[in-house]
Amino acid sequence: MASTAAGKQRIPKVAKVKNKAPAEVQITAEQLLREAKERELELLPPPPKQKITDAEELNDYKLKKRKGFEDNIRKNRTVISNWIKYAQWEESLKEVQRARSIYERALDVDHRNITLWLKYAEMEMKNRQVNHARNIWDRAITILPRVNQFWYKYTYMEEMLGNIAGCRQVFERWMEWEPEEQAWHSYINFELRYKEVDKSRSIYEKFVMVHPEVKNWIKYANFEEKHGYIALARKVFERAVEFFGEEHISENLYVAFSRFEEKQKEFERVRIIYKYALDRVPKQQAQELFKNYTVFEKRFGDRRGIEDVIVSKRRFQYEEEVKANPHNYDAWFDYLRLVESDTDADTVREVYERAIANTPPIQEKRHWRRYIYLWINYALYEELEVKDPERTRQVYQACLELIPHKKFTFAKIWLLYAQFEIRQKNLQNARRGLGTAIGKCPKNKVFKGYIELELQLREFDRCRKLYEKYLEFSPENCTTWIKFAELETILGDSDRARAIFELAIGQPRLDMPEVLWKSYIDFEIEQEEYENTRGLYKRLLQRTQHVKVWISYGQFELSIDSDDRIQRCRQIYEEANKSMQGCEEKEERLMLLESWREFEDEFGSLANKERVRKLLPEKVKKRRKITAEDGSDAGWEEYYDYIFPEDAANQPNLKLLAMAKMWKKQQQEDEEEQEEEEQQVPQGKEAQENSEPEEQGPAGHREEPENEYDDRDDESSSSSSSSDDSESDDGDREDDKDKTEETKADTEKL
Repeated sequence: MASTAAGKQRIPKVAKVKNKAPAEVQITAEQLLREAKERELELLPPPPKQKITDAEELNDYKLKKRKGFEDNIRKNRTVISNWIKYAQWEESLKEVQRARSIYERALDVDHRNITLWLKYAEMEMKNRQVNHARNIWDRAITILPRVNQFWYKYTYMEEMLGNIAGCRQVFERWMEWEPEEQAWHSYINFELRYKEVDKSRSIYEKFVMVHPEVKNWIKYANFEEKHGYIALARKVFERAVEFFGEEHISENLYVAFSRFEEKQKEFERVRIIYKYALDRVPKQQAQELFKNYTVFEKRFGDRRGIEDVIVSKRRFQYEEEVKANPHNYDAWFDYLRLVESDTDADTVREVYERAIANTPPIQEKRHWRRYIYLWINYALYEELEVKDPERTRQVYQACLELIPHKKFTFAKIWLLYAQFEIRQKNLQNARRGLGTAIGKCPKNKVFKGYIELELQLREFDRCRKLYEKYLEFSPENCTTWIKFAELETILGDSDRARAIFELAIGQPRLDMPEVLWKSYIDFEIEQEEYENTRGLYKRLLQRTQHVKVWISYGQFELSIDSDDRIQRCRQIYEEANKSMQGCEEKEERLMLLESWREFEDEFGSLANKERVRKLLPEKVKKRRKITAEDGSDAGWEEYYDYIFPEDAANQPNLKLLAMAKMWKKQQQEDEEEQEEEEQQVPQGKEAQENSEPEEQGPAGHREEPENEYDDRDDESSSSSSSSDDSESDDGDREDDKDKTEETKADTEKL
């Protein structure tokens, strides 16, 4: 710290940070550490190499290293790696006694450290200290008998030394602790290496009792089979079946047993084993068993045996499915399809009875839709396969009694029953059944099916009665009215058909009135009653002013072979245009005018064509505000609008908009001409004299406007100007102000 001449201390100035904003590139502590590591800023240089020349320097070196190791151990005795490094260093100097002492000291610190025992024993074996190594292994397996690595190392050492009896003794000591399966296999393989089959068998006997698993029994049997003891192998399998019983039964045991017998060419035994197993093993656990049984029958059985295996397998699967969920009707369908293809009629009936007994728990039609097909399939099976009509009739009647007709019904069942009775030539029962259906639960499908039946039988009086009942049930159904009228037309009674149509169009509510009116009109056209057709069109136009009705009316008049058909058609188009002038749907009026234009293009004169062309609207793009559902502003959207001539006459601002567009176009053309003149000036006097343009401003240059509003007639323009001059009310002035603002906005947009 600096001081002044007067002896006072002077505080140094601290630099002020003017810009306290954070830097653009931020540096983290992690980045600093990473960069330091990459640059290796903190690495110390390696110590210099020493060359030891005499014993005194060697002793000093040893003393220094031992002191360092002892210091490390003293700092933290529990770090076993320090002990191991110390002992390995002493071992490298051939100081085995010192290394042994270090290991013993380390074991006093942590005698449960596996690595320490392994390093200690490896050191003794490396230096050929066999007895010391045995001593260490004995101590290790005594203190830590569950560490398999000690046992493996110990037995391997004894076997390498040729001490077979000692190795067997170690294995016996190990087996007393009942270790894992691999230890038993190691012991068995050890005995087999020295051809001790009987001892291996005795080991297997203990092994399957200590670890009673199916795979171990199978290994035991394979061991006997491999060494040629077939009878003993079969006995092992039989003992295994008895040992596990039916509570802990496993398909793998039976598969292995059957394969063993198959190798011995005992095919009958194999078949018996498979059948015994299939009767006892749960079906969901017998997939592999079925597969092997199928393969066996394909190889050694006949065709019938193969089919029995496949059918029984699938049948067991379906049985399990329907037991798990009796209302799984899809499983029942598959099951029935299977039994129908392979079994007798009694068995199929039994399965059908079981299936239809599972009535849906809820009386709702959506739950019954799949269930009802069980009854249908049952009845069809009895009729077509078994050919028992009486039983088929009983099935249909039982089904119809079961359905709750007050809540819902199935027209399909009624119709199928009636068709069945007709096939049996019992028309009375068929009519009785359909009549009951109409009385209990009338439905459109039942009426249609009944009427179709009577039509096929040519019972037209019955058809009329059924149509009357049908219309009483559903008077708003236009299709029924049309079909009824068509029936009368086919029968040649046009008056009845016309009366039916009149009743139909007089109904207060109809589901498809346009179809009904069209059918009525088509009927009158077919009858060539053109005056009635015109009357129908006029009556229809009193109810609706739809553009398609007008167009159809015009097309009808045009289609009549008469002298004034073109004039009538043109008159209809004029009436339609006049009636639709106040219509809000401008697209419909546009459709009418386009249809009119097509008519005039084909049949009209030039004057008529020009007249219709002037009536066509102009297509204008506009913008409007969009309001969201919550009432907030959602922006603007563009849309196309159609402006008809009378609309343009009533909106004088449109004329102003057309003039603004024309003026802007004139301005652009004048600017282009002026640029051309400026480019031609420097080319000389002669060129200047020849190319000197006439001065003409925007007001002097006049072109025909291309806007859609320029060819309006003078009457509309004069009427609009006079109406503008005559507006003097305050309210009209406000309207003019709003229109002027809209015109300005449209001008800027253009």
